[in-house]
Amino acid sequence: MTTKPEQMGGMPLIRAARAAGISFKEEFTPIDREVKVNGMRLHYLDWGNAGKPKMLLLHGGAQTAHSWDFFALGIRDQYHVIALDQRGHGDSGWSETGDYKVESHIQDVDSFTDAIGYDTFTLVGLSMGGRNSFSFTATHPKKVRALVICDVGPETQKEGTDHIKEFLQDTEIFESFDWLVARVQRYNPRRPEEQIRGSLINNLKKLPDGRWTWKHDRRNGIARDRGNEVTAKGWEYVRSIRCPTLIVRGAESDVFAPATAKKMQESIPGSQLVEIPKAGHLVQGDNPVEFDKAVRKFLGGLKV
Repeated sequence: MTTKPEQMGGMPLIRAARAAGISFKEEFTPIDREVKVNGMRLHYLDWGNAGKPKMLLLHGGAQTAHSWDFFALGIRDQYHVIALDQRGHGDSGWSETGDYKVESHIQDVDSFTDAIGYDTFTLVGLSMGGRNSFSFTATHPKKVRALVICDVGPETQKEGTDHIKEFLQDTEIFESFDWLVARVQRYNPRRPEEQIRGSLINNLKKLPDGRWTWKHDRRNGIARDRGNEVTAKGWEYVRSIRCPTLIVRGAESDVFAPATAKKMQESIPGSQLVEIPKAGHLVQGDNPVEFDKAVRKFLGGLKV
């Protein structure tokens, strides 16, 4: 039986979105779907409105498709939104060989979008998903109409990545949901407790013995690529992008340096750069209203 956010002291999506100030035209909860591509079972959330322009959302490392719930609920009035659980995350399958390379993520996105009929779409990605997004755009330019890169680049700040590693350390299995809620509050005090509880439950599963663990692949010995590596190939990808691009940085991010964001803007012709106030690395969750405004403004200025 699936645990509901309100059972853990959180809010159901619609009420939480209203409390956060999100504007949306219709109350809607996404439909769970899955496909199998490249020998990998991939789960995704379908936000409906097939027939509207297509949008694909890619979450960050250690997150799930539900990290986009507020944004998807609001933007679905204009787009057919799909949020993917990338391999090794959420309710998608895990790689038995520990294959979480950039190239494998790229292949997944290509095969996945073919499978669901997404020929041309707007691509939005955060952190690991942002890295996968700009890498995919560079290698499959005909598929991506517009690109939004959230708080990540070919270079990341060690302070921020160490902070993430510190948060995740010794959390493979833990006794109490409340214990992790308190840990998240210390890590990211920008969000109210009810929002933390409501979103965190989508990232966790309860074990038969009553303890908890993450949904993402945390097996010992598995080398997980979270998108934090510094690579020359990443800059090659960035410099090759030619579609309309918005680069989003959390103003308080310790992962994505202002200098890196500016260099990316200079490397992608015609790209735009925006900083979201009162937001750290997890931009769309820290300040969902301002994130929504920035992305809508960017997309509203595009020629159809």
